[in-house]
Amino acid sequence: MIRFILADLKRFWPGVVAVVLLVAFASALGMAVRIEERALRLGSARAADRFDLVVGAPGSETQLILSSIFLQPSPLTLIPGSVLQTLSQDPRVEFAAPVGFGDSYRGYQIVGTSAEFIAKSGFGIAEGSNLAGTFDAVVGSLVSVPLGTVIHPVHGVAGEATDDHPEISYRIVGRMKETATPWDRAILVPIEGVWRTHGLSEAEGAHAHDAQDAHEAHGEEGEAHAAHDSGEERIGPPWTGDLPGVPAILVKPKTIANAYQLRGEYRTEATLAVFPGEVLTRLYSTLGDARLALGAIAAAAQALAGAAVMLVTMMHLAQRRRQISALRAFGAPRLAIFAVVWAELVLVIGVGIAAGLGLGYAAAHAISATITRQSGMTLPVTIDGNDIRFAGLLLAIAGVIALVPAWIAYRQPISRALRS
Repeated sequence: MIRFILADLKRFWPGVVAVVLLVAFASALGMAVRIEERALRLGSARAADRFDLVVGAPGSETQLILSSIFLQPSPLTLIPGSVLQTLSQDPRVEFAAPVGFGDSYRGYQIVGTSAEFIAKSGFGIAEGSNLAGTFDAVVGSLVSVPLGTVIHPVHGVAGEATDDHPEISYRIVGRMKETATPWDRAILVPIEGVWRTHGLSEAEGAHAHDAQDAHEAHGEEGEAHAAHDSGEERIGPPWTGDLPGVPAILVKPKTIANAYQLRGEYRTEATLAVFPGEVLTRLYSTLGDARLALGAIAAAAQALAGAAVMLVTMMHLAQRRRQISALRAFGAPRLAIFAVVWAELVLVIGVGIAAGLGLGYAAAHAISATITRQSGMTLPVTIDGNDIRFAGLLLAIAGVIALVPAWIAYRQPISRALRS
């Protein structure tokens, strides 16, 4: 019977290929939705895992997390610099790092922060050194700018930059370790440099007197830390004086209890404190709703594919009516005819589902690669047991549907087919 089935499929190979492709594309849609949604969950959770508490201005919690952790360009309301001072001096805080935006370089976002953040957040330096001067810069692992390069920032976020700052330059002094997060495509500079770039150095007060002049004077000779070494500037905590505002503050509490205490204290009319995990949970709920909608679309596509397969199968049975009757006349039992028709259909659909699993994985991998290139966040694309079980469920449904044409062939009278 197996040789008969294979010979029959070979004889009608154009129709077989058409059915396989139809089933493959329909099932690939559902597979891609499942795999990509899971990849987004895992990738975003890993990216936010190293951030415990984010403090910003009252407003959208989701936007605060997307901007401060995932570095999505969006204007945030500034919170007073005094909040940064208070948090950095709080004994319950291991470190409080500002996050400032507004500039970019060759499509890479420039983020103002502190050397303490790079050292204690788990990022670390893979090559070169950490921030030591107002106009030093540390690049992410995916930033294709060599160490020692002097860059001039342009005003505006990546892709929407306008005028540049010709009087301001940063020297690349270090490269961070790979983190599989959007920070791999960022250029980190001291927040003091961002303040000075945007004309806020007077408000800054106690930091960096003539840092840029010293930086430019020694830049051609590669002495990026000359001003720092000579005591002409100081960056990072303890921050003193009248500090400018910052879009967000990344806080590392010393204990879990401290984290909850700080979140409660800074959820006021003037500030907003959130746990990234809680915000992501709500985002995952929204993502799950979107997956349900896309899943419904995929299910509809699979149903249409199933209907098309049934139509093709019934037409195929009509064309083979004489062949089936001849087999019956030569003594083939009804059950054998039933098994041949059912097995052929299940085999063809099974191949289509297997191809759909591969196509869905390939599509999800391509989407994730595009997201990684654009954002720097790595999305782990995998096929797990749930995907295999889903494919098995589709095959089981196909097996049930295949019973219909097999039953029709089983019930077909010999005499009617031979007279036609």
